[in-house]
Amino acid sequence: MHDEHETLGVILKEAREKVNITVEKLAARTGITERYIYRIENEGKKPSYDVLYKLIRALSISADTIFYPERDEIASEMEDLLRILCRCDKRFLTAVKTTVEAMIDAVDQLPK
Repeated sequence: MHDEHETLGVILKEAREKVNITVEKLAARTGITERYIYRIENEGKKPSYDVLYKLIRALSISADTIFYPERDEIASEMEDLLRILCRCDKRFLTAVKTTVEAMIDAVDQLPK
């Protein structure tokens, strides 16, 4: 969970590092210059809506991560998973669903 005093730059930098993307790769994905991303992350530069939108999409994070950083971490992880799953085709989703159901069944079989 983020501290209420964390800046937008810190939140974006943590999100970028979490998905293991370099500033260079993020710049290439978004069309935003590396220098501008560095300024947002390290100097407190406030991006325009268009730039913020591109960063949110490229990092696959919820806008709530920025606007409601105090939200519960589990809900955030679930939303991250949903965003990832939205990029999958039907065949892959079927495989994921089957795998998760098998994992749940296996855990239910463990002695308590």
